[in-house]
Amino acid sequence: MKLDSPIFDRVRVKPDKDRRLKAEGPTCEWVGCDQAATHRAPKGRHRENEFWRYCFDHVRLYNQSYNYFAGMPDDAVAAYQKDALTGHRPTWKMGQNGGSRGAERVRESIPEGGFADPFGVFGEMGGQARPEAEPPRESRMVRNVERRALETLGVELGATAEEIKSRFKTLVKKYHPDVNGGDISTEDRLRDVIQAYNHLKSAGFC
Repeated sequence: MKLDSPIFDRVRVKPDKDRRLKAEGPTCEWVGCDQAATHRAPKGRHRENEFWRYCFDHVRLYNQSYNYFAGMPDDAVAAYQKDALTGHRPTWKMGQNGGSRGAERVRESIPEGGFADPFGVFGEMGGQARPEAEPPRESRMVRNVERRALETLGVELGATAEEIKSRFKTLVKKYHPDVNGGDISTEDRLRDVIQAYNHLKSAGFC
């Protein structure tokens, strides 16, 4: 077998040249450039979905001189920038579309014991607007630490501050050594009661 044979060259670990197929793509649209167009560049205002195809060097040159507001007067540029704050969506001043008069009309249209049905959904269904349920009253979030402190004092979860204070005073009188003739066997219980009360006090329960 000849060493310069094309068959031998194809099985070499490292061929003498790159024989991989290269994907053909568009060429740079810059005048006089034949490099691959690897980047896109916007064509300008009012042509937002149109792009030039440039190579890396020419897209960098294009971006350095690109100005979206080219040819626009200063007041138009300022108006565009102001509208951009709201995503170019229309806005109104408060009260411009009815204000208190519109709110009064809405209140007048609400049936007694019901709620407003501006689109007539319940009327089309042959029913009457049901009164809104009362919003649930906010309840205090009780963590496990507060729950154990309440159990130590022997009060319910919904106990008021006055009930907690009254229960604390009762337990202190019950477990204090001075009240028990100097008996120190209840000191641990007294310590738990005091710690539980102090924690509930710092948590705002009393």
